[in-house]
Amino acid sequence: MSRASVSSVTKEQPSPTANPNPRSVFSVVRQKVTTRHGWLGDYDYRWLCLPSLPTARRKQPPFYGIDDELPLVLALTSGLQHALAMLAGLIAPPIILASSLMLDSDTSSYMISASLIGSGTLVQMSRIKLWGGYYLGTGLLSVVGTSFATLSTANAIFNAMYANGTCPSTTAADGTITRAPCPDAYGMVLGTSLICAVLEIGLSFLPPRVLRRIFPPMVTGIFILMIGSTLVGSSGIADWGGGSNGCQTRPTSGIYQLCPTVGSPHALPWGSPQFIGLGFLSFVSIILTEIFGSPFLKNASIIVGLAVGCIVAGATGYIDGSTITSAPVITFLWVHRFKINVYSPAILPMLGVYVSVAMEAIGDITASAEVSRLPVEGEDFDSRIQGGVLSDGIGGIISALFTVTPLSVFAQNNGVISVTRCANRTAGRWCCVFLIIFGSLGKISGFFLAIPNPVLGGVTTFLFASVAVSGLRVLSYVKYTRRDRFILAAALSFGVGDLLMPGIFTHLFDGVKNPNSGLEGLFESITILLSTPFLISGIVALVLNLILPQDTPQQDEDDENVEIARDLEIQVPEQERKI
Repeated sequence: MSRASVSSVTKEQPSPTANPNPRSVFSVVRQKVTTRHGWLGDYDYRWLCLPSLPTARRKQPPFYGIDDELPLVLALTSGLQHALAMLAGLIAPPIILASSLMLDSDTSSYMISASLIGSGTLVQMSRIKLWGGYYLGTGLLSVVGTSFATLSTANAIFNAMYANGTCPSTTAADGTITRAPCPDAYGMVLGTSLICAVLEIGLSFLPPRVLRRIFPPMVTGIFILMIGSTLVGSSGIADWGGGSNGCQTRPTSGIYQLCPTVGSPHALPWGSPQFIGLGFLSFVSIILTEIFGSPFLKNASIIVGLAVGCIVAGATGYIDGSTITSAPVITFLWVHRFKINVYSPAILPMLGVYVSVAMEAIGDITASAEVSRLPVEGEDFDSRIQGGVLSDGIGGIISALFTVTPLSVFAQNNGVISVTRCANRTAGRWCCVFLIIFGSLGKISGFFLAIPNPVLGGVTTFLFASVAVSGLRVLSYVKYTRRDRFILAAALSFGVGDLLMPGIFTHLFDGVKNPNSGLEGLFESITILLSTPFLISGIVALVLNLILPQDTPQQDEDDENVEIARDLEIQVPEQERKI
């Protein structure tokens, strides 16, 4: 959206204005809590809460900017909507990571709580002026959550740890491998991410124009597209079918003959129609909410899908309530602790993760500024980009100390801003309050852990596919010159190939005899890089973008004419055959 269109929209819609006369904090609070206007304002809450027909047209409420005066009820409801929109994206990574490491229910429940509490930090929304024109934070309604880039990379790291014996596992006579719990592996990922966060902090001090030159939409879009595509295949669809803990291979012996395990309520083989139906019910609930739901429900459509799936699953006996019973009523950070360590083969992949997180931050902050009706160019915007990337890097250090994998700006909140027409940071602060409350109530985390895999899979498949669509949206900004098409084809050759044939690089260094420990660690690091689709495709795109010469305008025009001619040559014979 251009600045002209943003300004025109702003003129068409009424917008509350800030009071030019500053008042004391006491008088502001008194006015807020003792007057009807302070509680409700002029917002149309019927528009927010009543369901709508697809053909209905309703007058939209006024737009609230980042520092406009916000009624208390609207701040609370907007903050709750932001929290609900983020919730599924915050609980999915710890559930998937805990499942990959076979952790017990108490530890898994704690990881969910820590993810929610850690995401309630206010660093991104702040705008603290540092030295030399640098800032910390975006000053926008930017809320953070667990990065999906970390999720796919951590799974590859865990696979390597189980393969080389760092984590224990047993192999049955028929070749079925059963993993044992390995909480130390999670501590190694935390420690490695803590030191690698320094890279993103360093990137934040590069001029934004340099960052945009290194990470143009072509590179960023490929990263995001492959992150979403990888997670759909490795976690979303696998859980939809019954589980991604090993039962998806349908072993003939062991506890994973049935999903999620042979001792679970209503355990069935992976891909059973009962599992597919539960996941489909959650998926369809999201679609129906989008068609008929109120703006409030549309922002929480993922939670609606989870709720409907859980109600049916509970009524039919698919929910194991033991995790809810065993979960504490109140919990907080550091109730469970992990041995922080550095796993050297994971350093290169985690550096790649932070490069990806920086690129995500740039795109999401741009979108946040756009929907907040702020300029998306100029010094002020560049300082928001710089402050956002810096706070993401510092957040990586803080999150590791909070026993949470790296946090990054969440894109879901931009949709909430667009729908509710409220970009006020007060709503973001209430969102953080709700997230901390959700995380501190241990029974809520126990409930999330009890969600059946098919229900979670039906929802996360949609969620991860939305990430892939975000990548396609970024790629839509590419002009697709011959150079761009070449970079995209080369990057997707590795990314899609790796996605469809995951084990192709696993045995790359098997022929090296008796490597020393340093060389062995390097080989393992390279194998993890090559085995993670978004990393290898992103690296290929990044390198080619830097080394390939730019096309001249005349070359672009000639290439476009050639493409049009080829299309016509293909279409004409088809029309002749039809005649």
